[in-house]
Amino acid sequence: MSVIKEYRTASEVVGPLMIVEQVNNVSYNELVEIQLHNGEIRRGQVLEIHEDKAMVQLFEGSSGINLEKSKIRFAGHALELAVSEDMVGRIFNGMGKPIDGGPDLIPEKYLDIDGQAINPVSRDYPDEFIQTGISSIDHLNTLVRGQKLPVFSGSGLPHNELAAQIARQATVLNSDENFAVVFAAMGITFEEAEFFMEELRKTGAIDRSVLFMNLANDPAIERIATPRIALTAAEYLAFEKDMHVLVIMTDMTNYCEALREVSAARREVPGRRGYPGYLYTNLSTLYERAGRLVGKKGSVTQIPILTMPEDDITHPIPDLTGYITEGQIILSHELYNQGYRPPINVLSSLSRLKDKGSGEGKTRGDHAPTMNQLFAAYAQGKKVEELAVVLGESALSDVDKLYVRFTKRFEEEYINQGFYKNRNIEDTLNLGWELLSILPRTELKRIKDDLLDKYLPLVEV
Repeated sequence: MSVIKEYRTASEVVGPLMIVEQVNNVSYNELVEIQLHNGEIRRGQVLEIHEDKAMVQLFEGSSGINLEKSKIRFAGHALELAVSEDMVGRIFNGMGKPIDGGPDLIPEKYLDIDGQAINPVSRDYPDEFIQTGISSIDHLNTLVRGQKLPVFSGSGLPHNELAAQIARQATVLNSDENFAVVFAAMGITFEEAEFFMEELRKTGAIDRSVLFMNLANDPAIERIATPRIALTAAEYLAFEKDMHVLVIMTDMTNYCEALREVSAARREVPGRRGYPGYLYTNLSTLYERAGRLVGKKGSVTQIPILTMPEDDITHPIPDLTGYITEGQIILSHELYNQGYRPPINVLSSLSRLKDKGSGEGKTRGDHAPTMNQLFAAYAQGKKVEELAVVLGESALSDVDKLYVRFTKRFEEEYINQGFYKNRNIEDTLNLGWELLSILPRTELKRIKDDLLDKYLPLVEV
């Protein structure tokens, strides 16, 4: 059992950091409790130790702290989350405390929020389809269990609506296994938090969800703990309760801003755009907690959502996220301004594991061929549209005009399905065939004749 050590030797507070002197047997990442002169308790974590001094990162901020009258207690263990199956259907703040007015949890156990490193040999390969109900993802950028597939958004784009749609609709096909959604919100407004909770309540999806809410007026430093707490809950449900868990984390840009704030307070040498040089390593400690384990029935799938500052995909946050994760879903201002919802740019988006979650026995045998043909036809249609702007429509051939027609219908019917349309994979594939039938059969070169014979006669334009 850990011995709790108490000190009254706090010497300095700088932003979210506190220096405690004359400490003994204190370890990195150790949980710290600060009792203020009025009895209020705040929590922190040991960030750095040098000789007899400890630097403590304060989760609830440093305002109102009287150094002389504060008691600092080192708990002897890292920050832990109380976990139980009763977490499902509950709403917590960014530090894992219930805020929905329900009873306190009776914890089954306490888990370190930093998790345990997963041995690469013990990882199982992700290859099972997750249906989000969104055609642009399910068909063209397929999500599989254990994958980490981020959404790259921009200022003013409806990534919150997309996140809520995925949380409402995501499911595992042809399975009686339990499915849960863990939702981690970082730095969102009160209105956004109300939107997410109301959306999940309306459809009953709240009953299979666990929500962790860090609001914009909460201490920024708390955002560093929120995704780790959410992932700890997800790992518990997945690997100890055999559930398939989808973790949605938004907005990762706010998380990285909190990292930059702590780095600046520590007076560290900044990296690109002022972010700490260890940003890549830090993000990997979150993203690599997705996956499946050999011998375990459950899985953790991640959809981190981030807003690209100034819509710059080369910015350090999307750039480093792209290196660690397995693809990206990119939202488009152009499609959004044309009224298409969700405005997913399918040509720029990519799921690197899409071929692992499709095919006979998972979705349907025509999934991959129609996906490739839709990509090719849409890309050709966009080229023809650009050509028509330069040369005029009179310069287009009859086939070119069919590609223009295909592109228009593809955007209006396939991409623009709306935020409340839950389209199963069968309907999505059938819609794909309906759109492809606009083109002459000779143009469908990426689909074998037996599939053309089987599916083309079934559709009419």
